[in-house]
Amino acid sequence: MQRRSFIHQAGLAGILAAGTAPAIVHAQTALRWRLASSFPKSLDTIYGTAEVFARKIHEMSGGKFQISVHAGGELMPPFGVVDGVKNRTVEIAHTAPYYFVGKDETFALGSAIPFGLNARQMSAWMYEGNGLKLMREFYAQYDIINFPGGNTGAQMGGWYRKPIKSLDDMKGLKMRIGGFAGKVIERLGSVPQNLPGGEIYQALEKGTIDAAEWVGPYDDQKLGFHKVAPYYHFPGWWEGGPQLDFYINQKAYDSLTPEYKAMVEAASGLAHTEMQARYDARNPIALKQLVAAKTQLVQFPKSVLDAAFKASMDIYEELNTKNPNWKKVYPDFAKFRADQNMWFRFTEATFDRYMQSAKL
Repeated sequence: MQRRSFIHQAGLAGILAAGTAPAIVHAQTALRWRLASSFPKSLDTIYGTAEVFARKIHEMSGGKFQISVHAGGELMPPFGVVDGVKNRTVEIAHTAPYYFVGKDETFALGSAIPFGLNARQMSAWMYEGNGLKLMREFYAQYDIINFPGGNTGAQMGGWYRKPIKSLDDMKGLKMRIGGFAGKVIERLGSVPQNLPGGEIYQALEKGTIDAAEWVGPYDDQKLGFHKVAPYYHFPGWWEGGPQLDFYINQKAYDSLTPEYKAMVEAASGLAHTEMQARYDARNPIALKQLVAAKTQLVQFPKSVLDAAFKASMDIYEELNTKNPNWKKVYPDFAKFRADQNMWFRFTEATFDRYMQSAKL
C-alpha cells in the first residue's frame, strides 16, 4: 500500500530519480513466437542462424521472450514462409528473399542477383546505404518488416554430372538453381529447377536434374553432392554475397515493446555477422576434404560468364520498364554497386590477388 502511494505521488520522474525504475522497465510481458525456417536442421550454418537469433532473444529478455525455431516443412513448406508471415500463421521466418522472385523479382534485390554485390557491399548498402529503407518499403506490401539475417559470402557455382567446357554445354542442362539466376540460365538454354535444400541430393542422384547449386563446400559436403556429381564449378556468379533475412509480421512487430524491438535488432545483427564467420571459417577445411575425396574443381569458361553477364543486364533493363517495384530499388542498387566496385578495385581486390599468389 505504501509503495503504491509512493508511485502515485512521485510520478515517473521521481521513480527514475529514486532508482526504482529498472524493476518496472524490465517487467516485460511474457511472449512466445514461432519462427519458420526455409532450411533443414542438418545445416547448422543456415538453419543454425535462426537458433542463434532465438537464443539471444531468450538471453536478453531473461527468458520472457521465447522464439521456437521450426525447420523447413515442419510448419509450412520451405517456400511458403512469406505467405505464412503475411497471414500471421507464424510471427517470423528466416529465409533467402530471392526464393520469392515468382511473386515479384524485387525480392531478389534483398538477397542476391547475378553479378550483384559481395557480402560486405551488401551489408554496406543495407545498413549505410538505402537498401534497408527501400526493401522495407517494398516488403510493406506483404505486411512484413525485414532484418538482415546472415550472409554466406560468395558461393560456389554448383555440382555437375558433366563438366561445363563451353556455352553449348549449358543448353538443355536441367539445374537446381534458386532465385533470379534461373531466369538467366534459361536465356543460356538451361532448364532451372527450384528445389528446397532437402530434396536436391535425391534429384541429382536419380538424374532428374543434371546439376545443382546450393552454397559452398561446408554445406555441400554435408548434403553429399560430391557423391553423385564430381565436377564442382566456380565461381557462383549469381551469388556474390547473398543475404538472408528475418521476416517479421508487421503487426506482430508493432505490438512489441521498445525493449523487445531493440532485442530483435541486436539479435539479428549478431546472427547476421555470425553466419558469415561460420562459413568463412569452415569452407576452406571442407574444400580440402572434398578435393581429397576426388572432387574436381572446374572454373567456368569466360564465354559462359560473358553470356550470363549480358543476359543478366538485359533482364535488369527489361524489368526497369515493366516492374515499378524493381524500378524503384534497382537504380539505387546499381549506383551503389558501381561505387563499391571502383573502391574495391584499388583495395580489397588488389590486396586479395597479391595474397592469394604469395607463398605463405
